[in-house]
Formats: sequence, C-alpha cells, structure tokens
Amino acid sequence: MTQQELPSGLKNIVESSQTPDTLFSELLLAVGDFLQSDRCFLYLHNPENNLGRVAFCWIRTPDVPTVYNEKWAAQPPTLVDEDPMFAAALRAEPSIFVEDVETAEPQVLNREYEKKNFGHRALIHAHIRQDGQLWGILQPCIFGHPRIWTEYERGVINNLVEKITPFVVSYVKSAFN
Repeated sequence: MTQQELPSGLKNIVESSQTPDTLFSELLLAVGDFLQSDRCFLYLHNPENNLGRVAFCWIRTPDVPTVYNEKWAAQPPTLVDEDPMFAAALRAEPSIFVEDVETAEPQVLNREYEKKNFGHRALIHAHIRQDGQLWGILQPCIFGHPRIWTEYERGVINNLVEKITPFVVSYVKSAFN
C-alpha cells in the first residue's frame, strides 16, 4: 500500500508546534471525526520496563465508556496470552483493522477479552513502533455495529502512526527522565 496523504485537519495538527498533551488531545478528536468513530484512545508503552497507560481518550458521546489510566502500571503477566492484538503489537506486526469483533478470527482477537475490557464492535489497533519496540497503540473504535475500514482510511492511519511515532517515543521517554 502506498503512503496515503493525511487529510488537512490531521496534517495541521501533526505539523503544529504544540505541547504533546495538546497535540494528542486534538489528534484523538480529529481521528474520531475523520473515521466517525465513537471513541479514540492513545495507549502509551515503555518497552524498557513494560509499563503502560492510556493517557488520552476522546469519546463522541457521554454514553461511550472512557478508557483512561492516570498512572503508569505494569502489564498483567497474562496479557500477551489473553490479548492476541497486544501480543501482535509487541511482536512489531502491522496494525490490525477489525471490522467486526463478533466475527474476527480467534488468532486475531479474543472476543470475550474485548467485550469485557472494551465493549467495542469494530476497531483499529494501530501499532506505534520504533526500532522493533512497541511505544504505543492508537485505537479508534465503533460501538454497536460493525465497520468496514476503507483502503483510504487504512492508508491514512498507517501514515498518521508513522508521523506521530517520534512524538509518542519522546513523550514516553520524558515521563521516565
């Protein structure tokens, strides 16, 4: 797939010189609008000590559950076994576009784990990687119905992840300095 040009709204946010907190907050809203998703969150991961947190979360309406962790926390030791998508992200595999949690193959996702922990029906599990290490996951999602992700949307998300990777890595590293 060729690299898809970012829509101007996303491009302007990525190219602005804002603080990371403002950049990520504005970016999640813009991704949510671009994909017409119900929720979009940014999970941050420190590969050196295996700590993570969801530092930023945008929701379209108040009835959509928020995913947020104020403090960095160790990943449960069973997470890789319970969550095939997280395991794929740690292995530096390409981002995953799930059109329907209900019909996805078990090697792609654990349906019960997704229902219990997230409640979404369709999602993008966009892996933010550098030098073979996981630094974050951008996760827009849809509730209540499946969603087909177009080739255009897939290209934009893959390009966006590439563009925000340096910001995510810098943000994570600065949290531990």
